[in-house]
Amino acid sequence: MHPWLHFKTITRHKLLVMHYCFRAGLYKQGLLHDLSKYEPVEFLVGCKYYQGDRSPNNAEREDTGISKSWLHHKGRNKHHFEYWYDFNSPLKTPVIPYKYVVELICDNIAASKTYLKDKWNLNSQLNYFLNRKDLKYINPKIKDMLINVYSDMIDIGIDGVLNKKYLKYMYKKYVGE
Repeated sequence: MHPWLHFKTITRHKLLVMHYCFRAGLYKQGLLHDLSKYEPVEFLVGCKYYQGDRSPNNAEREDTGISKSWLHHKGRNKHHFEYWYDFNSPLKTPVIPYKYVVELICDNIAASKTYLKDKWNLNSQLNYFLNRKDLKYINPKIKDMLINVYSDMIDIGIDGVLNKKYLKYMYKKYVGE
């Protein structure tokens, strides 16, 4: 069990997401981001499976065949595209509303920086995203937007992609809303 290390990791991640959300003008999202990670169903699993370089949910899944922590987390946090996936719906991968896409971008950047640590750079963000195995569950428009945002980040940096005008432009370009 590593409660202190896990607490430090999730808090560092949450504060980084909050910082990025504030830059993008999403103050409420930044303040409320990932509060469920502090609930016992998620926190205790994080302590038990803590490794520091990847999500404890992956280790829980490998050990038990399922991650109850992840199911709890994605069901309460709308910035995860898995929250929106409904395999019984005619539109299995609906378009995620703008504010949650922006929070997702902030979350992805913070997660990759948290787990890659000193190995992270602007180029690694796109690869970090593309190496996910669950991208079939995201709306293709949102996926294309994220790929382009992370590609643009190589040239214009984090501040450039977290600019409200840029984000609204990209959302309208790919989603049309």
